[in-house]
Amino acid sequence: MKKLCFMLTAALLTVLCACAPSGQNASQPEVSKTQESAVFWNDLTFDRTLPLSYATQFSVSYAGDDYTRITIGSDQEFLLVAENAETPEGVPASVTVLHQPLSHIYLVASAAMDYFDHLDAVDRISLSGLKTGDWYIESAKAAMEAGSMRYAGKYSAPDYEAILESGCDLAIENTMIYHTPEVIEQLQTTGVPVLVERSSYESSPLGRIEWLKLYGALVGKEDLACSQYDELLAALSPILDQEASGQTVAFFYINSSGAVNVRKSGDYIAKAIAMAGGQYVSFDESGEENALSTMTIQMESFYASAVDADIMIYNSTIDGEIRTIDELLTKSPLLADCKAVQAGTVWCITKNFYQESLALGDLILDVHAILQDKAAENLHFLRKLS
Repeated sequence: MKKLCFMLTAALLTVLCACAPSGQNASQPEVSKTQESAVFWNDLTFDRTLPLSYATQFSVSYAGDDYTRITIGSDQEFLLVAENAETPEGVPASVTVLHQPLSHIYLVASAAMDYFDHLDAVDRISLSGLKTGDWYIESAKAAMEAGSMRYAGKYSAPDYEAILESGCDLAIENTMIYHTPEVIEQLQTTGVPVLVERSSYESSPLGRIEWLKLYGALVGKEDLACSQYDELLAALSPILDQEASGQTVAFFYINSSGAVNVRKSGDYIAKAIAMAGGQYVSFDESGEENALSTMTIQMESFYASAVDADIMIYNSTIDGEIRTIDELLTKSPLLADCKAVQAGTVWCITKNFYQESLALGDLILDVHAILQDKAAENLHFLRKLS
């Protein structure tokens, strides 16, 4: 009987082993076809990068044609997955996954609209942080008037219902959102990824402009973005290679209390003036570079530093455009003794400048033109006060 039991057991084991797939231990589960074809984060090799000349606040790299890795500052990282491509498994929690095409964007960072406009991608934005009347960019205004773009509240008070109804796939905020972190948390809780725009932290004016390439990556138009940026650099190249003119330039506006708002010496406007060949009239010695590099000083202090400036540029983007020197003197009669006022070399910057981020290159060209006394040429943003 024992011999019979042994023979039956041996036969059973032989049958079980024969049923096991070749090369696979019978005790291990079979790997599914889904597991075999899965894409894993750790297997992605980002071996191509988007070339950057001046920007330091973002980077873009690629793993094949389907995966784009975007980093912004030191605390934002995104994985942009191509349409119809698999979302990789094992993506770290710190990496925000975005899916192409991004076509229902909530744009709060108004300075970014100009990039979308130049990339012919305004149609990717369905929600705006500005109302129709607040836009100076015609394509944005037209989209809101047509209803293809709707107002969804400012950065601190978004319309969550409208955002969810629209199927929003990305909220692009400016750095003001850091003052209301609960908004970021609420958006993310409802499934809306948040990207905080940091072009204002670029130390070089040309680095700010180069953010065109980041938005090119977001909408899949890197080639167009790179081409446009190269054209801008080519237009500026003759100016950047010239020696400084030696002329001094004051850039300012007067607030409602009579004090003067000026740019710190490390600000991008001050650097743009230097790139144009001018010498910015400095009101500080810090050389500080940050997103809020302005300061307010008393009129007497401004006068002491700017009285001998060769050129004055009044910043009308804040309190409304002025057209005559008399209007300027109405704000402060003390300025009548300034060299630029007496020589008639006072200029005004137009209101729409700050919404047109790529216009910084045009501002450099404008300042260079007036430094070279070529005021008869067509200027983009500067108007001489009569």
